[in-house]
Amino acid sequence: MKFIKKFLLWFVIILSGIIILMYIFDVDYLLRAVRTIYFRGETTAFLDDYKEFPNRTIANGTPQPWPLHEDYNTVAPTQRLEEVHKELETVAYLIIKNDSIWYEAYYDGYGKDSKSNSFSMAKSVVSAALFKAIEEGKIKSLNQKVGDFYPEFSEGLAAKMTVGDLSSMASGLSWDEKYYSPFSIVTRAYFDDNLEKVILGLDVVEEPGKEFKYLSGATELLAMVITKATGQTLSSYVSENFWKPMGMANEALWQVDNMDGIEKAYCCIGSNARDFSRFGKLFLHEGNWNGKQILDSTAVNKMVSPRFDDSPFYGYGWWINNYLGKKMYYMRGHLGQFVIVIPQDDIIITRLGHLKGLQTSDDIHSNDFYVYVDEAYKMMGMMKPEEGEGNSKQMK
Repeated sequence: MKFIKKFLLWFVIILSGIIILMYIFDVDYLLRAVRTIYFRGETTAFLDDYKEFPNRTIANGTPQPWPLHEDYNTVAPTQRLEEVHKELETVAYLIIKNDSIWYEAYYDGYGKDSKSNSFSMAKSVVSAALFKAIEEGKIKSLNQKVGDFYPEFSEGLAAKMTVGDLSSMASGLSWDEKYYSPFSIVTRAYFDDNLEKVILGLDVVEEPGKEFKYLSGATELLAMVITKATGQTLSSYVSENFWKPMGMANEALWQVDNMDGIEKAYCCIGSNARDFSRFGKLFLHEGNWNGKQILDSTAVNKMVSPRFDDSPFYGYGWWINNYLGKKMYYMRGHLGQFVIVIPQDDIIITRLGHLKGLQTSDDIHSNDFYVYVDEAYKMMGMMKPEEGEGNSKQMK
């Protein structure tokens, strides 16, 4: 009995010491990480983790239901598609043709109204908000300096950094995009309760506006600029300009660092496959939503066109792939979240799930992208079973 009491006493002393050291060395965010992620057996953020964080509501207005195609769910998924769904733990897969849902399927207890984490698909939403703020004159242009809003970035290389640089991933910020290290800036940003302090503590270490380098911190800083420029929370601004006019079926949740803080804008919108797909429809129609121009068409075309010749795969918040002889652009998020737009064929493909396909050093687009596109085309009778790159690509 005495041994147990001594053991518990020393355990409490050691644990208290560790916690104190965490605060001294400014890594107390790890306590939140351990509580919400690592104690659950996860090694990174997961699809339903919005339940573990404070959130701000993105209010919806009057719902505008998706029409169902006359051939809705009359075609079975291909064997290859079902195999990949199982291997990568898909929870939602939609094919939208001519603005109507042609096929949809849900797995693992998810349904059309189930919320899940957008992860970096949110970057496309933030960039849309930027272009809307420019359209409204609240931000002058893509060339307006970030230092106009945050004087912390008004000297040296930082003084050259523009809002357009943030949106196109050419910021030059000191940020290391590592998702699985508990000590990375990405992990700190995800779990810290003062995200603004984290972002304002970054330096600009490379000349902005010169080349593509994917940094989530750039999107977070962009969101902070939008918030300052509009005088609204990011959730409120997105609700007013997109969620409500686009007739989202459900309100969404955007994770915040603390209840009075700022949105984790580089990720973390909790919504569903049908509502995420509406951004695909908006961009497919060059910013026009059922006859109303929500976002200027020139802005949409700018966002889905490459900024840099040597980085043809990224525009302003959107990924780009020329595949099957067609231009495709898409929203992309951690663990394989996709909203893929194929204007030439009036098709939108949305996939949400727990795991992402293999990402090789030879291709900026992950292997599962090709499967989701190929198999949709095969289901619609637009490709032969043996065609497409997805047949031969490894998923893990």
